[in-house]
Amino acid sequence: MKTIKNIFGVLAAAATLTACVGDLNVKPIDPNANTVDKVLVNEQSLNAYISGVYLGFATSGYYGANGDASISGLDGGASQYIRGLYHHQELTTDESVCGWNDQTIKNFHWMNWTTDDTFIYAFYSRIFMQVSVANEFIREARLINADPALLNRFVDEARTMRALAYYHAIDCFGNVPFLTDTDIVGTTPQQISRADLFVWLEGELKDIIEKGNLPGKDNVAEGHVSMGAAKFLLAKLYLNAGVYTGTERWQDCANVLKDLMDDGYSLHKTSVGGKYSAYQELFLADNNLRTDEIIFSIQQDGVYTTSYGVTNYIIFASTGGEMDPKEIGISSGWGGLRMTPEFYKKFSDSDSRKLFYTATQQESIDDIGEFSNGYAFMKFLNRTSDGEPGKEEGFVDTDFPLMRYADVLLMAAECQLHGATGIDGLAAFNEVRTRAGVSTVSTLTADLILDERARELYQECWRRSDLIRFDKFVSGYNWQWKGNVEEGKDVESYRVLFPIPDSDRLANSNLKQNEGYK
Repeated sequence: MKTIKNIFGVLAAAATLTACVGDLNVKPIDPNANTVDKVLVNEQSLNAYISGVYLGFATSGYYGANGDASISGLDGGASQYIRGLYHHQELTTDESVCGWNDQTIKNFHWMNWTTDDTFIYAFYSRIFMQVSVANEFIREARLINADPALLNRFVDEARTMRALAYYHAIDCFGNVPFLTDTDIVGTTPQQISRADLFVWLEGELKDIIEKGNLPGKDNVAEGHVSMGAAKFLLAKLYLNAGVYTGTERWQDCANVLKDLMDDGYSLHKTSVGGKYSAYQELFLADNNLRTDEIIFSIQQDGVYTTSYGVTNYIIFASTGGEMDPKEIGISSGWGGLRMTPEFYKKFSDSDSRKLFYTATQQESIDDIGEFSNGYAFMKFLNRTSDGEPGKEEGFVDTDFPLMRYADVLLMAAECQLHGATGIDGLAAFNEVRTRAGVSTVSTLTADLILDERARELYQECWRRSDLIRFDKFVSGYNWQWKGNVEEGKDVESYRVLFPIPDSDRLANSNLKQNEGYK
């Protein structure tokens, strides 16, 4: 992996934490004036210290969008964590294409990436940087003398964020290098199998939940993870257990979901501002207020969190052609992201989630490099619920909702389809549809659930995982330009996993390449 710059400076100083918002916007600790054991004595100092763990998911570096990226040798914009997640989870599917000529970006949708792909390496590096930063926070925090309850809360926050990074590792790469806070700094990581990483993640998340150190829904500080986030991750792990281990865990998933459904979350059903639907208010510049439904989000702020990734990437890259940037709340469009006709056709006219720009676009993508080919997204906007623009036009205020209660309800429906008991998955499924303004159903089927997940969760980085779980990713369902042919075609079965990047594998003899890649 490329050099990770100044991990200790990141953690101890969270280098200019004006790059965080809400409760994470705190005064940095000066690493030249203090040592960790002297300053980590209260909530304020621990909050400053853990900001580096959160910030790595929200920005490319610790000095703003135009400062140095925190991983040397990688473009700060293209290598941002959520932007990389979008490349892997959305551009590889029927949902999204990107028409740019940036290096190998089109290879994601064409599904012909190679082991030396720059974008794959960038996301892989981000994942393990986040693991490293969390490990270091946990190591240092456990050595200090502070209130045990306070310390345990912050440690379990870092453990949850580390689990999030390892969740993306197991989902995208499968068999990966593995280190925890108990390993000596500088240790060359061994490779853990996908099945063994599942066991570790399950145990880690169950331990976090059982200890109860994380706050509940109504007591969590803005920008921090709650107990709901840990439960959500564990439910996702069980949801995909058949893919990760070969053994399905539907009842275990249902049990966690039932627990999470009792925690006070609900669908956001009533528009606050009256200008946008209740659904779209989850994706606006003041969506930090939508704590009824959003369980955890990656914070963004047009002044304090400036990044060329996360929702800044999604909103700017989804704007182009004849679209009006002012309507969206931004200065200009980048003209990149659109959807395939197969995805567009999943929506009925009455569906309030049909938030697309079609006026000067054509439905078919005859030329993947032409922005006017393919309908454009208008789900995420840099405007508040009352229609006011965000604080800045160059960077957005819109948080990225990584975990939502609507997903919990749809997971419950899927569990019931597979025989799990103790939850009313059909009622949960219909609750989501009713909010969208479409008719309810009397019976659940796999195709119904998969398509509903597409309509509800598009651009939220779950589509690839869903298609794999329903066995429709590499074959059985095709879309325009899949396999680099206009009508789409099946691709090799091994592409359900991405390759371990050549540069890391060659640097670490403990790592073996995923099956199928050479």
